Amino acid sequence: MLSLTYPATTQKKDAPYSRSLEKDYDVTINVITVEDAILKIGEIQPDLILLDINLRSDKDGITLGEYLLKKDSIPFIYITSNYDKTTLDRVKDTRPYGFIVKPFKSTDLLATVFLALNTFKHRKIDLMRSESEIVNDVPFQIKETINFINDHLTEKIEINDLAKTTKWKTHHYIKVFTKYMGVTPYQYILLRKIEKSKVLLLDDSIPITSIAFELGFQSYSNFINSFKKITKTTPSAYRDMEQLKRKMKDISPKISEYSK
Repeated sequence: MLSLTYPATTQKKDAPYSRSLEKDYDVTINVITVEDAILKIGEIQPDLILLDINLRSDKDGITLGEYLLKKDSIPFIYITSNYDKTTLDRVKDTRPYGFIVKPFKSTDLLATVFLALNTFKHRKIDLMRSESEIVNDVPFQIKETINFINDHLTEKIEINDLAKTTKWKTHHYIKVFTKYMGVTPYQYILLRKIEKSKVLLLDDSIPITSIAFELGFQSYSNFINSFKKITKTTPSAYRDMEQLKRKMKDISPKISEYSK
C-alpha cells in the first residue's frame, strides 16, 4: 500500500482527486503547512508526496520540494494551477518526479503516480539521470540483473543465476542489490511477478491457476499466499474488484445522461 501526503487541504472534500487514489493507496491529506508536512513525513514515512504549491502559510509547496530534494528519500509530484515561468523556474530546481496542472483527469494522476514510483525505485541505477560521474560499474551490473529478471519473469529465477550475470559472489550480490534497490533480489522478483499477475488478472478468460504457473510459482497456493501478502487481498477478490470498477465506469456515463 502507498501513503500519499497532500500538504494543501484539511478536508477530503477539498481534494476530490484523492478519491481516485484511495482505491489503490492509503491517503493522508490533513497537512496544511510546510512545518506540519515535515513532521508528518517523519511520522508516517510516505512512499510518495503530492504537493500543492499554494499552501496556507508564508512558505509554499516548492519550499517543501527543496527540503525533499535535499533528503532524496521520498519522490514527490506537484499538483497546481500555477504554471507561469517564474513558478516553473523554481519548480525545475527541485527536480520533482512529476508536475500535474489542474484541472486534470484521474487517469493522468494515476499514471503519473505509477511512473514516479517506478522511476524513484530505479533511480540509483538510472545512469541517464545521474549528474555525478560514475566511479564504478555497480549500477551497470545491477541493471543487467534487472534486465535478466524482466526477460525471465515467467520462469523460476534462482538468485545464484542472477549473481552469475555479475562479477560478484552470491552473498555479495544480494548485499549490493539490496543497498541499491531497497529490497532483496528475491523480494524484487516477487514484486515484479505480482505486478505482472495483476495485468493478467484483468483478462477474465485466463484462469487464475494458469496465471500462477505462467509466472513460475511453485504451486497455486504459493501464488495465492504471495499475492495476498503483498496486496492484502486474494487474486480472485482483486479480479472481482477490477471487474466491478469497469462496470461502474460503464454505468456512470449512462447515469449522468439519465439525470440530465
